[in-house]
Amino acid sequence: MHRTQITDIRKSLERKMILLSGPRQSGKTTLTRMLYPQYDYLNYDIPSDRLILKDRAWDRKKELIIFDELHKMRKWKSFLKGIYDADKNIPPIIVTGSARLNISRKMGDSLAGRFFPFRLHPIDVKEATSLMPAKEALERILRVGGFPEPFLENSDSFYRRWRISHQDIILRQDLLDLGTAADILAMETLTEMLRHRVGSPVSYASLARDLEKDAKTVKRYLGILEEMYVVFSVRPFSRNIGRAILKEPKYYFYDTGAVEGDTAARLENAVATSLHKELDYIQDTEGYKGQLFYLRNKEKKEVDFAVFMENKITHLFEVKLSDTSLSRSFATLGKYFPDATKIQLVKDPDREKTYPTGEEIRDAAQYLGSLSLLPARS
Repeated sequence: MHRTQITDIRKSLERKMILLSGPRQSGKTTLTRMLYPQYDYLNYDIPSDRLILKDRAWDRKKELIIFDELHKMRKWKSFLKGIYDADKNIPPIIVTGSARLNISRKMGDSLAGRFFPFRLHPIDVKEATSLMPAKEALERILRVGGFPEPFLENSDSFYRRWRISHQDIILRQDLLDLGTAADILAMETLTEMLRHRVGSPVSYASLARDLEKDAKTVKRYLGILEEMYVVFSVRPFSRNIGRAILKEPKYYFYDTGAVEGDTAARLENAVATSLHKELDYIQDTEGYKGQLFYLRNKEKKEVDFAVFMENKITHLFEVKLSDTSLSRSFATLGKYFPDATKIQLVKDPDREKTYPTGEEIRDAAQYLGSLSLLPARS
């Protein structure tokens, strides 16, 4: 299927090399092969390709050079810098990878100024509307997640088998690649515990007791799971909120199908992944840095998601299965952000509504199918 970033990546390749990161099996290699008809693909995991890389003997007559798993090469950043600066005949370069590449992308190092980063997420409702109606896309994501292979296969049994293999690769192979001393069994247990806690603030102390680890170790493990694109965190926003109380983050899965719980938890996860993906896309293509938060005060009034961009809260989102009565949290917490767009997303609304005070109730699938968080151009 057509991936959203293809046009943007082609345009960016005219100026710099591309570092494409994202979860394992999110479609990075497939996307790169769709960019140009003629390309030379080299995977560092393949012995014969390693020899070609050592000799720098790739085909310079191709339209594109793809380096996959290059982050496993010793001093790979210096290698890239050397060929980018010195090889005047080399075609455009795209480098793909997951955990270690993502870590390196965040570091100020020898590649500074030589690349544009892109992040490829699993399929969301917006991207899937090129294949099917938004409602069908959301239902499928709630069942089998948005990773391309199980999403396109659309089989519950296939998804269950795929997820076991996918988790095993991430928690074993990627941990070894990262060179971390993390306890694999503890990481597996932690991942399983998080599956049951989606949408709730996570207590490090509670997780530490259950894992029989200290809180500092649990925080480190959670950071590793984020770097490996298993989960992402949504932290509390407290600035300018009366009687706000600092709470610990919530964690959501890149794979919505992995969420253990009722449909409400999976729906909230699906909305979180869509918002997170949209914010990454805006930053990668337009340069606007956005962040996703949640709001909560001491009275435990809560708004599920708050989008922060251009130094202000631009959107507030509540997520409901079927309740089309307007959430009271908008009145309690929304008053601190009078200019923010306030949307209640409902999976099965009897009708959509707008209110004199500006709040809206929208069909979740239809809204996510055309989601845009890009700031208005002045």
